[in-house]
Amino acid sequence: MIEMAGYPYCAKAHRAIDEVKARHAGTEIVFIDENKEPEKLREFAGKYYYVPSLFVDGEKVFEASPGDDYEKIRAAVEKAYKTAEG
Repeated sequence: MIEMAGYPYCAKAHRAIDEVKARHAGTEIVFIDENKEPEKLREFAGKYYYVPSLFVDGEKVFEASPGDDYEKIRAAVEKAYKTAEG
């Protein structure tokens, strides 16, 4: 399972996540609830509502940056999914 936070604003990352998710249908992705897991979100320090980050087993494995190239984002998201699948 992959947990995701900071989801509203990086369109390229969302497109990459949707593209990769379609090829890894067996891996669940869920949004981190800031009310239930505030300690996980503290590290965003103001960026929480700006960029998506993906966590596997509580460790951040990817953090998008709006200036990143789409192919770079997609490769990082693919790696996150492969990490989650073990």
